[in-house]
Amino acid sequence: MPRVRHRIVTFKAEESLLEALQGIPNRSEFIRNALLAALDSACPLCRGTGILTPEQRKHWEAFAVDHVVSTCRSCEAPHLTCRRHGEYRVRHRRGKDA
Repeated sequence: MPRVRHRIVTFKAEESLLEALQGIPNRSEFIRNALLAALDSACPLCRGTGILTPEQRKHWEAFAVDHVVSTCRSCEAPHLTCRRHGEYRVRHRRGKDA
């Protein structure tokens, strides 16, 4: 198995964050895992910035013509639903979320 090469990364942090990290036994592993989880959960369009470029906005607007943000009745998580999907139309007419 090839050896994994580690490199050091530094970043600025507020005093309150440094204090919160004090009680964690392996801070490096904790920070690596937190970063990987955040990157894995980032929006695929804006990549976590919360802002769409003008080009991305045009694509989103075209996509949004046939899609809406719905709320799951089971877990209450918001998700995208296609308006063309028959199930959405039936539930939407009844006033229920997809």
